[in-house]
Amino acid sequence: MEAGHISIHAENILPIIKRWLYSEKEIYIRELVSNAADAILKLQKLSLLGEVKREIPDAAITLTVDKPGKKLIITDTGLGMTADEIKKYINQVAFSGLHDFLDKYKDKDDSQQVIGHFGLGFYSAFMVASKVEIDTLSYQEGAVAAHWSCDGSTAFEMTQSDRKEVGTSITLHIADDSSEMLEESTIRGLIERYCAFIRYPIQLAGTPEILNDTRPLWTRSPTELNDKDYIDFFHKLFPGSPDPLFWIHLNVDYPFNLKGVLYFPKLKHELDASQGEVKLYCNQVYVADNTKELIPEFLTLLKGVIDCPDLPLNVSRSYLQTDPTVRKISEHITKKVADKLSGMAKTERDSYAKFWDDINPFIKFGMLRDHKFFERMQDFVLFKSAAGEHLTLDQYKEKMQGKVEDGTVFYSSDATAQAAYIRLFGDEGLEVVIADTMIDQHFIPYFEMQTGRKWKFKRIDSDVTSHLVEGSKPDLVVDAKDKATVSEKIDQIFRDHLTQEKVKIRVEAFRSDKVPAMLVIDENARRMRDMIRSNGAMAAFAAGVPEERTLVVNQNSPAIKNLLKLSQTFNRQEEVKLVVNQIFDLAWLQQGEFSAEMMQSFIDRSTAILGRLGTSDTLLAK
Repeated sequence: MEAGHISIHAENILPIIKRWLYSEKEIYIRELVSNAADAILKLQKLSLLGEVKREIPDAAITLTVDKPGKKLIITDTGLGMTADEIKKYINQVAFSGLHDFLDKYKDKDDSQQVIGHFGLGFYSAFMVASKVEIDTLSYQEGAVAAHWSCDGSTAFEMTQSDRKEVGTSITLHIADDSSEMLEESTIRGLIERYCAFIRYPIQLAGTPEILNDTRPLWTRSPTELNDKDYIDFFHKLFPGSPDPLFWIHLNVDYPFNLKGVLYFPKLKHELDASQGEVKLYCNQVYVADNTKELIPEFLTLLKGVIDCPDLPLNVSRSYLQTDPTVRKISEHITKKVADKLSGMAKTERDSYAKFWDDINPFIKFGMLRDHKFFERMQDFVLFKSAAGEHLTLDQYKEKMQGKVEDGTVFYSSDATAQAAYIRLFGDEGLEVVIADTMIDQHFIPYFEMQTGRKWKFKRIDSDVTSHLVEGSKPDLVVDAKDKATVSEKIDQIFRDHLTQEKVKIRVEAFRSDKVPAMLVIDENARRMRDMIRSNGAMAAFAAGVPEERTLVVNQNSPAIKNLLKLSQTFNRQEEVKLVVNQIFDLAWLQQGEFSAEMMQSFIDRSTAILGRLGTSDTLLAK
């Protein structure tokens, strides 16, 4: 028997483990099972090299739950250890500088700052155990089995063992505050979360069931898989989720090893990043979800798996270190996503257009966050027309050739509220695209800027363009006495009777007579207000930015012609005021919602107008 003290230069292992290395005690299962898998892999490699003189056992990792004895035993058929190896790898924990680690981080409490490889994975067992024992037999010829035990202090005992099989058993004497680890259901759940794809079979003792998938889909060649395989695997990863739209199978061998599958899910809500989840693995061992250092922010909207053995992980395998490799991997993932999307746009245009309404938040958000992604995708952004057709900007330009200035794009931010405007544009053969998502108010100005103002987006309610009016022609005089023209009289009527003071008035002769008036907002002022509103810290200042609204009255509208008669011929000024303000409210309705006060006023006025119809003094003159 040998006794001694573990060389860690600390009084107790537990504070080190609990404070510095692991945020959750259940992580021990990943550390011990992945160590067992590593031991099996090493034995297999040594056997292939001819360094193993005996027949190696079948790969297996077995978990035994001894609830009466309050023990959990993890057994592997790996290469085992000699007594000297136990001394080196278990006892001399400080061989890679733990003392320096403690001095450097004693005033820190952010586990993400822990860097380096200390060989401490085994000691995660003390997160749940009051005592840990090791029984092991090395594959080496003539090796003697060894037994080691420790109660969590720096003291240990080591003796010979009567073990006959090559491999290792680690016995955890479960602490009272971790009694849930003696429940088979708990162990199954932890295996499913942390070890679901370990490369060697994991079983509970006494059952034939294999708890893990030793050859997950991302390790296989895409040529041997079909759509059902990908969809089934998606539902295995994310039970209860609707079928994904499509996916990208990553398989890179150089300049780093990277495999995985990224799924484009159907979002429940626009840009709901909480729905996304990209699970990170290292050699099929779970590391984390949505690791921000590796997964670009806009890709956290996706779901799937990435496995990269080249990841520079910290000692707890829970965090990535800052490393140039991480940045290169992140950039490569972004490139592969852009390649997939641009490839679909070129060769599977119908499918790309079909998915566009669901995937455009991914693409626009990615273009806003990553300039290289923007450059790769700018020619493949689609805009859905009011008629339901998906167009690239070049296709839109072709459709508008000769009708508008090159680069001008008319868009609607609300197809329902702005339906009258869309109809006016449609009557003149002008295409309108719909940009009604929350991200569009940021994406459109950014797109304009990044493309050197090659494209100029104009919301259809930002002004009454020359395409909607008749053009210059003599305006008829309606009042010979003061020689006032039709447009001047209409202008004066609205100025005299409109109760909204902060509204400019302009009279135009529309080509169409379907709309009596349109309310337009200066594009630049509106964008400024939208930008300020979207900034939480600045939202309170939005009210200070003037909203330059102009009521453009259509003198060709029958309603406006009747209004002119009502004022000039019949001098019914009370009714004129009702109609003027009703026309304004109708124009307002085409842009947005009423306040409670405006709604009540609109209802009262509508009731008053209806009450005057059918009387001997009819409201509208004919």
